[in-house]
Amino acid sequence: MAKNKQIREPEGFATWTPSDGHLLDVRNLNVEFNTRDGKAKAINGASFHLDRGETLAILGESGSGKSVTAQTIMGILDSPPASVTGGEILFRGVDLLKLPEEQRRVVRGRKIAMIFQDALSALNPVFTVGWQIAEMFRVHRGCSKAEAKDMAIKLMERVNIPGAAARYGNFPHQFSGGMRQRIMIAMSIALDPEILIADEPTTALDVTVQAQIMELLKELQAETGTGLILITHDLGVVADVADRINVMYAGRIVEQAEAKELYASPAHPYSEGLLNSIPRLDQSTGQLVAIGGLPPNLTKIPEGCAFNPRCRYAQDVCRTGEVPPLVDLGGNRSSACHFVSELVAGTLQPNGLQVVTGIQPAVAEENGDQA
Repeated sequence: MAKNKQIREPEGFATWTPSDGHLLDVRNLNVEFNTRDGKAKAINGASFHLDRGETLAILGESGSGKSVTAQTIMGILDSPPASVTGGEILFRGVDLLKLPEEQRRVVRGRKIAMIFQDALSALNPVFTVGWQIAEMFRVHRGCSKAEAKDMAIKLMERVNIPGAAARYGNFPHQFSGGMRQRIMIAMSIALDPEILIADEPTTALDVTVQAQIMELLKELQAETGTGLILITHDLGVVADVADRINVMYAGRIVEQAEAKELYASPAHPYSEGLLNSIPRLDQSTGQLVAIGGLPPNLTKIPEGCAFNPRCRYAQDVCRTGEVPPLVDLGGNRSSACHFVSELVAGTLQPNGLQVVTGIQPAVAEENGDQA
């Protein structure tokens, strides 16, 4: 406890103001994992930003690098096998990657907090939920046990846990999935962080509970002005809450846009494929069109555009040329596609090639679950 009290925040935090730049600015981030099959390039030059009170959604299939990005920002990657090989993560103008671990711990929880995907795994099964929430106040703020308990109960009430005082002494397994997720949210907001990273916060929850959790996050964000990074593959959730969207594929950001623009007119074939694979009430398209094939093995990312083996528009330049960079389209929008102008204009024609949709055993084993 005393050790945490003695460690000061980085000097730049106190003098930073919103006029100095973005609250969070990730620049050209690169992360690799050492595996038996070679180096898996989980993040490849990702750059994005987040401002106060803003909701940024990061979309993509499993293995696209969403969770690894979040864990890198939090500073909780296991190293080895993971290593950050390049880039900057600027929070309040200070590069978190250059801070000693003691100061990263000051940032983690107090300034940047995370709601993990599986609340049951994230919560300690041998301690009561009330004790786990109260521990945040005891360790980081030096509160007495009585003060910490009182603050924990108030937090449980704040996230709408019925009978909070009575349930303070319950264990995680005594709560439903939705209630456990609320406990996780209570722990993440306990220290009033400036950035909240929600990694698949509604996974495995029914639609009604999903709506309640997202409404709760929206209310808390409105109260505190917290910047929210929402990591998900649920396009329905994103449509309701996101201000801006980053679409990731094979560790790269392939499209950045305001939510309404991306849903109205995707500027990358992968974004188009994601949108075409979900049912829409405003369209009667019959059978849904799935994206064929599999995400690439991150130890053997295809040359050129990583999406080219699955892209119905792919041409020779996509397979043999340089990796397409993010091109600024104006209006806070960018896309990493050689044919973005034609795609947005609606003049880009499919190449007629058949993408294999079956999962061959050798391919499935080679790909695995990457990120």
